[in-house]
Amino acid sequence: MSLLDQFLWVIFPYACIVVFVVGHIYRYRHDQFNWTAKSSEFIEKKHLKAGSLMFHLGIIPVIGGHIAGLGIPKEWMESLGISDHLYHLGAVYIGSIFGFLTLGGMLLLTARRLTIKNVRKLSSASDIIVNLLLLFIVIMGMYSTIVTNAVQPEFDYRSSVSIWFRDLFVLRPDASFMADVPLSFKIHILAGFFIFALWPFTRLVHVWSVPLNYVGRSYILYRKNRKHGL
Repeated sequence: MSLLDQFLWVIFPYACIVVFVVGHIYRYRHDQFNWTAKSSEFIEKKHLKAGSLMFHLGIIPVIGGHIAGLGIPKEWMESLGISDHLYHLGAVYIGSIFGFLTLGGMLLLTARRLTIKNVRKLSSASDIIVNLLLLFIVIMGMYSTIVTNAVQPEFDYRSSVSIWFRDLFVLRPDASFMADVPLSFKIHILAGFFIFALWPFTRLVHVWSVPLNYVGRSYILYRKNRKHGL
């Protein structure tokens, strides 16, 4: 393997992971006041509501599919009775449905941020970069799923990308697994790691601030303050 391959599939992923972890720790300790995302809802609600709903309804199953496809070995799937054909149907057809939902949401949110003057003024450079990068990642993911799989149906990422990805977490990455991976998959993967490196320094940190404690919080009661004699 060349030095470039070693950099792209060994050094770069680990560098992104380190920046992701250390960056979050640093920002949480030194920049908590700017942790949450700036709200532009008061400027424009219609497109934000539709785009955000589409994106979140699509991205959660998409992430779940990535976790299953990359994290669960092919042999484990087969032991559960999930054949290659059945897995392929789920990954391509069901995955495409949620992928298009995610893509539609990202297109709407990105267009909103770039074309509505007041929203664009409120946006920082990192906000625009994140929107464009997320859109690019989703587009490359859809291209890989639909176009590349149609052109190269013999390619099985579970026998290459998935093994390489799991080996990263046991500290024995083998760049040779990525040698014959189609270019669209490679671009999708590298862009995905890159956004993890950018994550701690952008509005994406707000995803860790989901107010889960609200679920078990006591109700707030409001009572009128009536003075005696009135």
